[in-house]
Order: sequence, then structure tokens, then C-alpha cells
Amino acid sequence: MQPRDIEYIAMQWFEAFNAKQLNKLLDLYAGDAEHFSPKLKVHKPETNGLVRGRAAMQEWWQGAFDRLPTLKYKVKTLTANEYRVFSEYTRMVEGEPDMEVAEVFDIKEGKIVFSRVYHG
Repeated sequence: MQPRDIEYIAMQWFEAFNAKQLNKLLDLYAGDAEHFSPKLKVHKPETNGLVRGRAAMQEWWQGAFDRLPTLKYKVKTLTANEYRVFSEYTRMVEGEPDMEVAEVFDIKEGKIVFSRVYHG
């Protein structure tokens, strides 16, 4: 894939996330994809920060949407090659300080196969 195609997948991800369109978000992932986040370690310590498969991701993100109805991400930068996109964004929740975040999406055959979050 071309870097612009990889960036497009990332932009679709952010649009679906901010609209809380969970099915569209999950459709961007391969069925056996993995997602790592420090927030998972806090809210679901048994995962050690890593969930596998769409069902686990659905449970995680639905829980986040339920806990944080004002959660939004504002994209600052996207940097892609033909396999991966690195994104920097601001996590915003009413009543909480903004948080700077980096996230990497590994892409294979047009689907996200691994995503990982880093908090600043």
C-alpha cells in the first residue's frame, strides 16, 4: 500500500472513534488484531495492557465510550510508510486535563493488525 492509503485508514479510525461508531472502528481491524494501551493496564489489569481480537476490542472501546461520553481525539500529525502509520493526537475529555498521545497502527492487506498507544 502507499503511505497515503495507510494515512487514510488512520483518518477513518479517528473519524469512527470520535463519532463512537464502534462497528466502523472494528471493521478497520483484522479479525485477530491486537491492541495495546496503558489505559487497559489500569482499567483491565488482567489484560496486562493487551487485548486480542475484535470482540475484546469491542468490549474495551464500548466501556471507554460508556465511561467517558465526551472522549474525543484531535489529530496533530500522521506519518506513514507502506506498512505503518504513526499518529500524534490530543486526548480530550471534559473535566480532565488534555493528554498528548502517540499511537502506531501496523497495517497488512488494508487492515490494522496491531495498534499500540503511548502516553506523554
